[in-house]
Amino acid sequence: MRLTVFWQRMADHFGSGYADTFARDHVMTELGGLTVHEALDSGWAAKDVWRVVCTVMNVPGERH
Repeated sequence: MRLTVFWQRMADHFGSGYADTFARDHVMTELGGLTVHEALDSGWAAKDVWRVVCTVMNVPGERH
């Protein structure tokens, strides 16, 4: 998954104003205690981060 697709999915689910805030502030144990931004910066694949976000935040299946 390209980062542009990842960020579009984040914006589609959380809204363009909140997606970045969520990604900067929400620490997830499933990402090793990292935020979305930290996980991406440390080498996590965007598709894997998106899967974690979907699981943790109960993103509807049609948005996966």
